[in-house]
Amino acid sequence: MTQKNQTVTENKCPDCGYLPSTDINSILTHFKVCPNCGHHFRLNYSESLLLFTDDDSFQEIDPDIVAQDFLDFNDIKPYAERISAACEKTGLKDAMICGETKIAGNKAVVCIMDFSFMGGSMGSVVGEKLTRAAEYAIQKNLPLITFSSSGGARMQEGIISLMQMAKTSAILKMFSEKNLFFISVLMDPTTGGTTASFAILGDINISEPGALIGFAGRRVIEQTIKETLPPGFQTAEYLLQHGMLDMVVHRKDLKNTLALLLEYGK
Repeated sequence: MTQKNQTVTENKCPDCGYLPSTDINSILTHFKVCPNCGHHFRLNYSESLLLFTDDDSFQEIDPDIVAQDFLDFNDIKPYAERISAACEKTGLKDAMICGETKIAGNKAVVCIMDFSFMGGSMGSVVGEKLTRAAEYAIQKNLPLITFSSSGGARMQEGIISLMQMAKTSAILKMFSEKNLFFISVLMDPTTGGTTASFAILGDINISEPGALIGFAGRRVIEQTIKETLPPGFQTAEYLLQHGMLDMVVHRKDLKNTLALLLEYGK
C-alpha cells in the first residue's frame, strides 16, 4: 500500500506541493489542513485531543497496559525491540489512548489511535483498551467515540492480533444492546482488520475528506479480481457515495458535528 509522505515539518503539501507562508503545523491556525487544496495531514493523539475535545477535560482510562511478545516473534529484529523503539519515539505505550472527556460540554468516552505507533496497528493492547473503554462507557451510561488511524492487525502478534477483531466487535454488540450511542470517526488511513471490525460498526460512521479507507490494498484487490478499480476507490468520498459512510466532514467542522450528534443522541 503506497503511502504519501506525511512529513509536516517540511510544510510542503503532498497533494498540491503548496508551501504555505505560515506553519502548517499550527493546529489552531489551520487544523493541520493545507490552506491551498484542503489536504488533511495526519494527526497524532495529542493533536486530536486538542482539536476535538474540551480543554483539560480528558481523563485517561487504563494507561498502563503494554504489549507482550506472546510468540517470541523475530523478523529483522525482535518484536520486543520494536515495541521499545515505538514507545521511545512516540512517548506512548501503544497505538490507542482511551479516556473520558467532554466535547462542547457533552460527556463521552473516546478512543484515539495514533498511526505513528507501529502504523496504528491493532494488537492485543488496542483490543483490550477498546473493550475496557466500552465497558466503562456502559457502566457510566456514556456514548463512545473512536478515532481510527491504522494499518490493520499487528502481524507480530499473529492470531492473537486477529482475535481482536472478534473481541472488539463483540463488546460493541453488547454496547449496542444497552442502547448507547457509538460514533466511529475514520481518519487517514483506516485499513485492514481495523476497518473490518470496530471502525465500520458505528451508529454513525464519519470520515475526513480524502481519507484512505479499505481492507486490502488496491493492487492486491486488482490482482485478485483481475479488474481495474475505479478512480477514487477507497477514498472517504467514494465510500460515502456507496453507502459505507454517513458523512464526510472537514476537520474544522468535526468537533461541532460530534457535539451536535451527541446532543441528538441523548
